[in-house]
Amino acid sequence: MLTQTTTRVLEPSDLDAALDILGREPVENAFVTSRVQVAGLDPWRLGGEMWGWYADGELRSLCYAGANLVPVCAEPDAVRAFADRARRTGRRCSSIVGPAEATRLLWQLLEPSWGPAREVRSHQPLMVIERPSSTVQADPRVRRIRKDEMELIMPACVAMFTEEVGISPMAGDGGLLYQARVAELVASGRSFAHVEDGKVVFKAEIGAATARACQIQGVWVDPEFRGRGHSETGMAAVVAYALRDVAPVVSLYVNDYNTAARAAYRRVGFREVGAFMSVLF
Repeated sequence: MLTQTTTRVLEPSDLDAALDILGREPVENAFVTSRVQVAGLDPWRLGGEMWGWYADGELRSLCYAGANLVPVCAEPDAVRAFADRARRTGRRCSSIVGPAEATRLLWQLLEPSWGPAREVRSHQPLMVIERPSSTVQADPRVRRIRKDEMELIMPACVAMFTEEVGISPMAGDGGLLYQARVAELVASGRSFAHVEDGKVVFKAEIGAATARACQIQGVWVDPEFRGRGHSETGMAAVVAYALRDVAPVVSLYVNDYNTAARAAYRRVGFREVGAFMSVLF
């Protein structure tokens, strides 16, 4: 018998089924899970739609369609269905990002109509750590950024984003959305930095966070201080905070060509467990 499949936008009543799918891969799915746990499946609160792919009436795969297009536990048939829906709706996202295998197939199907991309990062190692570093001493100067220190941290955040993504987050809306996101991380106690003489030397944030896994993002060292081990000691400190206060597994993903960062993370104690892929528009 042929398997009957269908794809539809999930509704708030589908929350438990969606969380069951997300829970299959708590590290890979940390970003989408964290959003769903806070906002549910209402598109307005979620900042996008959650597409569900059903086989014989059973929800099997998801795709978050917001500022990012993110396939979740998506088998090839589901990816094809999501690509068909994405082509019909047109591109509304600024990137496609997710586990490398599903994201690669999704981009292959969408590139003829959505391409060319500004940049394709086809292999971004996904790394995890589950205990404080035993090889690198955490920098005791790394601390949480306070709510009254937005003017201190914002220039470093803008510099990191511009260097990493290739465009300034202050473009378009004047940076309102980006500033709001930074403020949210600061207010929730998930923005960390080593500040010296009023200058940010190292900074990083705990972005996505669930009870099972969290994800470090925005790692940056001021160019004046690079090559002195600040990324390692700083990361060791943020990992200690994350494991103590947030989740039992800390993850990140990094561009494969950034060999210095990958080596630094390995020295701290991170190990590679998979790979992501990002397509930037």
